[in-house]
Amino acid sequence: MKIPTAAGFVTLMLFCLVHAEICPLSCICKPLGEMKGWLVDCSSKGLKEVPALSVSTRKLYLQNNSMTTVRTGAFDNLHNLEEVNVSDNPWNCDCDILYLKLWLEDFSESSIANVICATPASNERKPLSQLSGNELDSCRKSLPIKCLGFFWRDLALITFVVLVLILTLCALRFSKKLAYQVTTRDNYSAVPLLRKHNLENDMSQ
Repeated sequence: MKIPTAAGFVTLMLFCLVHAEICPLSCICKPLGEMKGWLVDCSSKGLKEVPALSVSTRKLYLQNNSMTTVRTGAFDNLHNLEEVNVSDNPWNCDCDILYLKLWLEDFSESSIANVICATPASNERKPLSQLSGNELDSCRKSLPIKCLGFFWRDLALITFVVLVLILTLCALRFSKKLAYQVTTRDNYSAVPLLRKHNLENDMSQ
């Protein structure tokens, strides 16, 4: 009796460990049999963010929670996912919602169809699928700041290049002037010596 009991206990422990690794805390997970994946039901759990999910998740239910956004990359490892429901959440449709919008658009049109914005007021009750980048408030606000930053950076770079060119031209002009002065001075000092040499030659003749 001891061997079967021990074997059963070990099997139960292994099942619990696998289940804990696959199933997020407070969610309900069910194996899908021949599909070799899991149904992960996290609906109506009061979740404020997407929990850590296993790569073996095939069906994911996150509807009717308190999520306002999805962190970037939250769904990137779910390569086997076939169905997802994120409706009935108070989504805050600002720049941070772009990841969810783009991911759902790539995943399926039916998945994004029921995602409705709750905030900000300008996007309240609007379908996420109908929002463009210009309608996302923080994206529109941050754009002028970023453009202004690029403008000042480029202006500083152009100014630096112009100053370098001006200094280079001045240095070249100064070096040419200095070389001309040195050459002229050498020529002037050579003239008396040449005259003296010619005079000595005339006298010797």
